Amino acid sequence: MIMSRYLAIILLTLGGMVGTMSAQNPVPTSAQDIHPLPVGATLPDIAVTTIDGDPFDLMAAVKAQPTVLVYYRGGWCPFCNMQLASLQKIEPTLKEIGYQIIAISADRPSSLLPTLDRHSLTYTLLSDSTMAGAKALGIAWQSTRSGRKLERASGMDHHILPVPAVIILDRKGVIQYLYANPNYRVRLDGDDLITAARAGLK
Repeated sequence: MIMSRYLAIILLTLGGMVGTMSAQNPVPTSAQDIHPLPVGATLPDIAVTTIDGDPFDLMAAVKAQPTVLVYYRGGWCPFCNMQLASLQKIEPTLKEIGYQIIAISADRPSSLLPTLDRHSLTYTLLSDSTMAGAKALGIAWQSTRSGRKLERASGMDHHILPVPAVIILDRKGVIQYLYANPNYRVRLDGDDLITAARAGLK
């Protein structure tokens, strides 16, 4: 589904207003109550792993190239699969602008490969199965409805999910743009992402 530019701006403004409150309630029980880091904040130290289960230095990757960082729920989520496929279509344009795509989910490393193969993805998928990274970004919340699917995919019983988010980072790891929508059915439109990516390099 396409998110209007106007509503996206509202979400970004709210994120900037409440981002500093994230430490007070790092894992709310409703997606509506997340407190994403604001634009201008620096990417926190996030421990993630590759498909092979090896540690991945996310900040080093960001310093090497401006990054479109995407947090999605997991390969079991149909809306996430549509988003990942859409990102694959615009990856050449983002590469031309100067960006890399890195997508992170609650899936354990072994759960990432089927998603990668399903859509023939050429960008990087990483695992944040503990959801420590999502917590640090202020986009984590505890779900009561996705328990079994999440447990199978993540190998964890924390029942924590990320609100789907798109974060544009410069090479210093500074957030230039952040889109996070508590309605997981609505994802950022590709054209809007490209526009934001171009603006992020100015």
